[in-house]
Parts: sequence; C-alpha cells; structure tokens
Amino acid sequence: MSTVPTVAFADAWRYWVRLGFVNFGGPTGQIAMMHRDLVDERRWISEERFLHALNYCVLLPGPEAQQLAIYVGWLLHGTLGGLVAGIGFVLPSVFILLALSWVYVAYGSVPLVAALFYGLKPAVVAIVLEAVVRIGRRALKTRLLVAVAAASYLGNVVLGIPFPVIVALATLGGFAIGRVRPALVGVAANGGGPVVLDVPVAPTWSRALTIVGVGVALWLAPIVALVVWRGPGSMFVQEALFFSRAAMVTFGGAYAVLGYIRDVAVEHYGWLSAGQMMDGLGLAETTPGPLIMVTQFVGFVGAWQHPEGLPPWLAGTIGALITTWVTFVPCFIWIFLGAPYIERLRGNRHLTAALSAVTAAVVGVILNLAAVFALHTFFSADRVDVFALVVAAVAFLALQRWHVSMPLVIAGSAGLGVVASMLGGGPL
Repeated sequence: MSTVPTVAFADAWRYWVRLGFVNFGGPTGQIAMMHRDLVDERRWISEERFLHALNYCVLLPGPEAQQLAIYVGWLLHGTLGGLVAGIGFVLPSVFILLALSWVYVAYGSVPLVAALFYGLKPAVVAIVLEAVVRIGRRALKTRLLVAVAAASYLGNVVLGIPFPVIVALATLGGFAIGRVRPALVGVAANGGGPVVLDVPVAPTWSRALTIVGVGVALWLAPIVALVVWRGPGSMFVQEALFFSRAAMVTFGGAYAVLGYIRDVAVEHYGWLSAGQMMDGLGLAETTPGPLIMVTQFVGFVGAWQHPEGLPPWLAGTIGALITTWVTFVPCFIWIFLGAPYIERLRGNRHLTAALSAVTAAVVGVILNLAAVFALHTFFSADRVDVFALVVAAVAFLALQRWHVSMPLVIAGSAGLGVVASMLGGGPL
C-alpha cells in the first residue's frame, strides 16, 4: 500500500499558489511540472497514486491538469486542500489574462509581451518533450504498452482519431487484456487484493448528494443573478449558458473543444472574429494556467464588443469572470464526487490494467502535441528558427540532465526572447 505522507498545510498552500504563476506549457507541461515537483522532488505522493489520479482526470471533461491538482490537494488535506489547490492553480492566470485581454482590445499587440513569448514558446516545447520522457519512462513498462503509445500517436496523427475515442479504446482494450493476461500491461496477476483507504473521507451517498447539491447551486447562482439583473436574452446570460454547456463536453482537453467554441462564438453569435479567436489562443498558450482559459478571452472580448449599455471594461470583466466561473466550478464537483470511489478501486486489478493502457495512450497523445508545438515553433513557411531550436535544446537539457528548476528555465527562456528580439531576431 502507498500512503499519503503528512504535509504541512502551509507548505502545500505556498506550493499551489506558486504553481499558479509558473504552470506554463498547457496540460502536458503542467502535468510534467507537478510530477517533477510532487513525485520526484518533494515526494508528497507516490508514482502509483499520481498516475492513478491522472488516469481518472483524463477521463473527465475539463482541464485535466487543474483537476489533477484538485485531486492531489484533496488527498493531502481534504476538501479545503482540494479547494486551495484548484483555486491556486487557476487564479493567477485569471488576473494575468484579464489584464492582457484589456491591453489587447485597448491597444493591440504589445511588442514586449510578444518578445517574452518568443523566448517562452521553445521552452514550452522542451517542457512537453520532458513530459514524454518522464512519464513514458515510468508508464511504458511492457512492450504492449509501448505499442499502445505508438498506436495512440499514429491514430491521432495519421487517422485523426479524436482523443476521447483513443482513451475509450485504450480503456476497453486494457480492461479486456487485464482479465486474461494482466502481465502484458504490467499488472501482477495476484494484484487484486483490498486496499486500505488512506484518504480524507470514505464515499457515502449522503456525501455525494451534498456535493452535487452544493456544487450545482454554486455553479448556477451567478447565472440566475444575471438573468434577474439583465434579463434572459442578455449577452452575459448567453455566454454563461454556452460555456456551461462547453464545460460538459471538453473531453480530451481544450484543443478538442476549440472547434466547437469557434463555431458557436464566431459563426453563430458573432461575439468576436476568427482572427481574434486565434489571438486569444496564442495568449492562453503562452500564459500560466490551463489552455481552456482561452474561454475567458472569448468571454471578455465578446462582452467588450457588445457591452449592452455598460462601460466596455466593465462588460468585458463581467463576461470574463462569468465564463471562468462556469468553466471551472464543475471541475471541483467531478473530483470531490468521484475521487473517494476511484481511490477505493485503486487495488482492483482489472481497473488498474485499463488505466495502465490509458496512461500509455496519453503518452502517445503527448508526443503528438510535442510534435505539433515543435512544428509551429521551429518552422515557418520559408525558414527554420535556429534561435528557437537552440533555446528548446538547452531548456530540455536543463530540465532533464541538469535538473534546473522549472521557474528558472521559464524565466531564462523568456529573457532570451527579449534579448533576441532587441537584436533583430524576433518580433520586436
């Protein structure tokens, strides 16, 4: 049995708040960062517990990295720990992206910000590649799991199979193999014994009903308030309802739902243009926090451009905050509701086999994401960006071989971007 160590709440609180300011790199980079911090360096959670939690979060709608933070925070300090971890993970990005969104609509692009991002993007590629190496080294324990990762990569790249379908196929395949040959997916044949729960609470029906009731009430309360204040046809109510629906279908992370958001926000409602949508994605990709924060940008710009008689800055702020609220509140519901049951199933051999296959499939998808990031970072229509290649290589070595801390790598890469831009090699 792997137990959760005793960790001072103050230490955990400081870590989650700091993580909120440095969790660049999208979900894969953020998961790699937490793995490095929580498993390898601080040893607050075991490898087995981390991967078990990750596999559950991958199956949920919403940003899996933030949900993983909530899960670990809950394991360490119960409901309060999960709240602190989840809020700390996302709150800094709320204010950072709110400020950048205001600068964007008021003044257009800012050269200094573009220069910082120019150095940051290759560091993001390095973070994602390090995630492939770090998680793959531990998760791909058998040849069959390596084959699953390869099939996941090829299915995603060549056949265009959506990530949720890949996860579903891996789950079913792993479960079936676990019933007949569990060793093929790295599970001991006699590994189905009971597990002693060393978690904050045990699952009960009364607890589940309380979580659902309180969570849904908190989720809907601002929407009801907006209906009363502005009327059911208000722009703010439309945004709240649309992004509430989007929060329920974001399986596979932000990229899987961006097409849906673009179709509705740009084509149906006309809240913003396609170019503005892409600019928002660029801001979300290169600021700390979940990539799904692009929804906050959409909510801000849409309300700014359709203020309904309010000052644009106030309308934009309301649009951004209501969008963020309905996007992230469900994450807490999924984790607080399901985590006790998932922990109880941790010793189940068939479930472990299924989740081992899911982890292998995730490695393949992460590799695909790294390849996409690298393609857009290193190559343009007519040239290879040698600066980006060098920064990514140095950042990868700094993380993988020299064990330099993630914040230093991020800060150093951003600083190099400014220097290169000043010398005429970047966007300044």
